[in-house]
Amino acid sequence: MSQSMLQLVQQVTAELNLAVPTYVAGNPSQDVQQVLALMNAAGYELTKEYDWQALEKEYRFYTNYVNTVGSCVQNGYVISGIPTTAGLSTNYMVTGNSFPQDTYITSVDSNTQVTVSQKCSATQVQQSVLFSQTIYPLPTDYETITDRTHWDKSKHWEMLGPEDAQQWQWLKSGYISTGPRIRWRILGGTFQTWPPMNTSEYLGFEYRSNGWAISASGAVQQYFMADTDTTLFDDRLMVLYTKLKYFQVKSFDTTALTQDYMRYLSIVKANDKGSPNLSFSPQPSKVLIGYANIPDTGYGS
Repeated sequence: MSQSMLQLVQQVTAELNLAVPTYVAGNPSQDVQQVLALMNAAGYELTKEYDWQALEKEYRFYTNYVNTVGSCVQNGYVISGIPTTAGLSTNYMVTGNSFPQDTYITSVDSNTQVTVSQKCSATQVQQSVLFSQTIYPLPTDYETITDRTHWDKSKHWEMLGPEDAQQWQWLKSGYISTGPRIRWRILGGTFQTWPPMNTSEYLGFEYRSNGWAISASGAVQQYFMADTDTTLFDDRLMVLYTKLKYFQVKSFDTTALTQDYMRYLSIVKANDKGSPNLSFSPQPSKVLIGYANIPDTGYGS
């Protein structure tokens, strides 16, 4: 079982021959405050050090859309007469005969009206309008994405991306820029998809969490806050890294502590998750019909 923040700080202070505290959160001792700050810094840096399996998470969500009707005036930016704007936001793209590509809601004005980013090309009265959400919030504990884990689980297709800035603008502005595959990009701290859809697709990907600290109630945190908090990292690794940081800020000789920390870090990384067995003479897998999966009888029947 993981040690609490109090126990970790007590271990560090004991090994450094400092006064061992009975509590940490709110302790007026400058040494205790510094050890806690350095331990939090260790947690921040370890988060970016490696793809720790304890921080790897899956994220799943459904795409949202609203197929409705509305009216607009030529060269106007307002769509009125919408039966309801409930759920709409500036994360929705507008699709319809009178709206150019890459038109977004800029404001929800009332229960029946929105303002959009591009002019209506022709007057329309209660014509079909599709609002598709293409901008989705990232998980609250998002640190970084895990490549090649993005899938449209409804269609069983891998999503294509991340698209670069030039490709993204070509997709959103070009004449031939849609297809059956969903493209994605992380932009402005959000997860964005293309093309706008009129179906509820189940999408998902993996990411690395920044929540390396856990409260007594199980809440994910980005730093230690209470004496009862625990960490997802190896306890001994946290102690060694905090000691090293303490020596660094005090301008002490860190040679021995660096060796101890780096040796233990390599061990923890090696044991964190499994590794594949590699062959010196690999054979291609037989995914089609071959001697291993043909029937013994019944040919031609």
